[in-house]
Amino acid sequence: METLPDYLRPGLDIVLVGLNPSIPSAQTGRYFANPRNRFWRAFNAAGLVPEPLGPETDHRMLEFGIGMTDVVKRPTPGAGGLTAADFRAGAVELRGRLLAAAPRIVSFHGVMAASQYRRHADGSRERVALGVQEWSIGECVVFVTPNPSPANASFSLEDLTAWYAQLKDLRDQLKSD
Repeated sequence: METLPDYLRPGLDIVLVGLNPSIPSAQTGRYFANPRNRFWRAFNAAGLVPEPLGPETDHRMLEFGIGMTDVVKRPTPGAGGLTAADFRAGAVELRGRLLAAAPRIVSFHGVMAASQYRRHADGSRERVALGVQEWSIGECVVFVTPNPSPANASFSLEDLTAWYAQLKDLRDQLKSD
């Protein structure tokens, strides 16, 4: 099965990093294509970009200084389909792509994505929490939002929107410094 393209280039403000593509996203070639996923609703409500975007316009994120990629590029129906080998290979490859792009902020969708990245790219087993991290990727500030997947029902749409609003505030603060 095909995977999603990376939307990466040097000079981005933010790169959003998911755990891995869902089957609906891989089938359509679009990020967060599952209509039950809350990413686009929360992202748009937080005002990170000046106009609403969705799966069909995901490539336009680059126009607004935002990139997208995943820790593991192999699509699965859920996180349970990923192996330690997937994370080992994916995290090391991702580290190289992120260092090359060198965005201001790397924002992981979910503690699991950030933890698996950190464990396999840096060898760290330190606890990862939501929000700004004490560790970085090169010069990139690291931020973690809740995973917007429909499987993560412990966070409401309003909660998710508030986390993306914090990401927007961090971006705006870093751009003004």
